[in-house]
Amino acid sequence: MSTAVKSYAAVDLGASSGRVMVGRVGPDSLELSEAHRFVNRPVRVPEGLRWDILALYGGVLDGLRAAGQVDSVGIDSWAVDHGLLDADGALLGNPVHYRDARTEGIAEKVWATVPAEQLYAATGLQYAPFNTLYQLVAARDTAQLAAARRLLLIPDLLSYWLTGEQGTELTNASTTQLIDPRTREWSYDVASRLGIDLGLFAPLRQPGEAAGVLRAEVLEETGLTGPVPVTTVGSHDTASAVAAVPADGARFAYICTGTWSLAGLELDAPVLSEESRVANFTNELGLDGTVRYLRNIMGLWLLQECVRAWGDPELGGLLPEAAKVPALRSVVDAGDPAFLAPGRMPERIAEACRGSGQPVPGTPAEITRCILDSLALAHRRAVEDAQRLAGHPVDVVHVVGGGTRNELLCQLTADSCGLPVLAGPTEAAALGNVLVQARAHGLVGDLASGRRLLARTQPLTRYEPRGDTAPWREAQARLAGR
Repeated sequence: MSTAVKSYAAVDLGASSGRVMVGRVGPDSLELSEAHRFVNRPVRVPEGLRWDILALYGGVLDGLRAAGQVDSVGIDSWAVDHGLLDADGALLGNPVHYRDARTEGIAEKVWATVPAEQLYAATGLQYAPFNTLYQLVAARDTAQLAAARRLLLIPDLLSYWLTGEQGTELTNASTTQLIDPRTREWSYDVASRLGIDLGLFAPLRQPGEAAGVLRAEVLEETGLTGPVPVTTVGSHDTASAVAAVPADGARFAYICTGTWSLAGLELDAPVLSEESRVANFTNELGLDGTVRYLRNIMGLWLLQECVRAWGDPELGGLLPEAAKVPALRSVVDAGDPAFLAPGRMPERIAEACRGSGQPVPGTPAEITRCILDSLALAHRRAVEDAQRLAGHPVDVVHVVGGGTRNELLCQLTADSCGLPVLAGPTEAAALGNVLVQARAHGLVGDLASGRRLLARTQPLTRYEPRGDTAPWREAQARLAGR
């Protein structure tokens, strides 16, 4: 293993912002710094909601310029969305946003051909209306899809623009609902039954594989000196974040917090039972043959939308006021698709409480407490259900990502689960991205050794559960209408 310190640029794109981070890795050191952060603002055009992919690419180039000379670049982003290229390799329009309305009613059409139980048994993926499979079925008769000769998921599209090389990274491909989690290859049967051409996808790549080198034009624009390799990482940001969970052993649950909360377990094999499907758990692929068995929860999107509606007040003032509001006074189902679309979030949360006969939160502090209690309750349900369905008990819950900054949410999660919560690192996706690059270049060993390095070098905060979980069980029953 190399003893030199090397620098890695981690391009980490979230649903509301992008960042280029620089990780400096040595045999027993890992330091992360921010080179550049930029807004990811979708745009509503006459045909629907679209990502501003050119602005994102511009942000990536600005970030690489700010990062300075690095030994490698890796890219991760949110899942399911993609760009379509024509026969010349040119992009056919801005990628469609997963919150666009085009997939409404599509699932029922898919299930008429491949029943939901069969689809889950074949792909292990939970139902989400925006899965790539449903997006492709929704686009079936469009001129754009007819003209397409290549489909690249968002990180693969940006990697293509940087290098001129095309590939489909496996952890992100597993979110398309077109991968068999047992074979870790395409599910040709599902695709053929739905008329989806898997030839649109570039060859599968594994995390750690070379993805090309920065093109001469990119070097010129960023001021970097070539050759600069691009390394395939766990390009689904959750795969990178889970790789950066500083766990010791296997008896842990994780919650990747941000716009979404992804709560679950790391397993050696998928759970494809009908009970698992009904519980809406997904089997996404992780590093080193692992499976990310998790449930998608609406996450801090609920609070982000409320804060936006309130004129962007500082959370530093809002959270202490929310902490004073009585616990579990009102809760909503944080996984309810009714909260998926943007707009009017405070009113929609109030309406949900009114509709379930609970006290209606009115002030920003009351609505914030309702959201955080509801998220902690959803975390509890997911951790409990995952252990039961997978037969995999846990002793600790690791919270990583942006939600680690929210001390109230971390404490409420410990209280609701009745388990200690270890919070950190905050920039988990970027750190996981860096670790895969460092491992590919001989600086880090296996997944366990990378996690030990994180535990030694990153600030972590421990939250112990307070009281018993009876009030949370009662709130859970209330939400279920029992």
